[in-house]
Amino acid sequence: MTTGTPPPIAVQPDGPRNFLRPAVEAGGARIVEPGEAEALVWTAPADSDGLAAVLDAHANIRWVQLPWAGVEPYVEVIRAHAERTWTCGKGVYAEPVAEHALALALAGRRRIDRFARAGRWGRAQGENLLGARVTILGGGGITTSLLRMLGPFDCDITVVRRNPEPMAGVARVVTDDEVDKALTGADVVVLALALTPDTEGVIDARRLALLARGATLVNVARGRHVVTDDLVAALRDGTLGSAGLDVTDPEPLPDDHPLWSLPNAVVTPHTANTPEMAIPLLSARVTDNIRRWTAGEPLLGPLDPEAGY
Repeated sequence: MTTGTPPPIAVQPDGPRNFLRPAVEAGGARIVEPGEAEALVWTAPADSDGLAAVLDAHANIRWVQLPWAGVEPYVEVIRAHAERTWTCGKGVYAEPVAEHALALALAGRRRIDRFARAGRWGRAQGENLLGARVTILGGGGITTSLLRMLGPFDCDITVVRRNPEPMAGVARVVTDDEVDKALTGADVVVLALALTPDTEGVIDARRLALLARGATLVNVARGRHVVTDDLVAALRDGTLGSAGLDVTDPEPLPDDHPLWSLPNAVVTPHTANTPEMAIPLLSARVTDNIRRWTAGEPLLGPLDPEAGY
């Protein structure tokens, strides 16, 4: 890492319209080819082969900045090059994604999903988010932001995370081996965790049956956290009251999939964080990290190669 001099940074894949070039330059870096670079800002969301080829060819690259918070396409590359420093967009998009999760939770609790499709005046229905029992799987940036937003609702909140450190606004923080207990009787469940082999299919028919009758499930993490067929069945038979999904499995969701037409499901096409929101947020993160790299300060959004996130 450099100290006080403009660091040579590669931006790949690159092009004249790459929005991260100004962010790199704003951090005080010189944009160079990979062979001259000490660090790499990678701009492709899912080109693991391309990234592996660049790293295999250039041992001089010591730090890699990935563009998004979810790094599943790159896990094997990260582990194969664990000697390098890795960062990603972890925490960058927490505010907009948490806001979206709150909107989906409110839509489900107040039955806006059903009313929006009804086409006629109907009976009163819905429950408060105020005072609800809320369980959040995941304890990262999205959860931190969501906890602040939930503050006025006076919810009884449980967070499930790998590290059981206390969190502000949370009644209890538990570890992964207490998922069943945390889900039992929950009115609202929010999925905001990384996708790993251990978290794939974490919500299935058995766990959906643990929730309070009429509960709301919100997923702003990854579609594969949920067994989709089990979710559809629970929505149809009333085991689950409603679902708000910004991510699905499969994704994109096919046009004829039942989740589109179920009256108690709201599906948004992975828009909790739009390009209009993401570009300025990611640009600011890249600029900040380049300044930190130059000054020898800790980088934001560090990745743990072993954990995969």
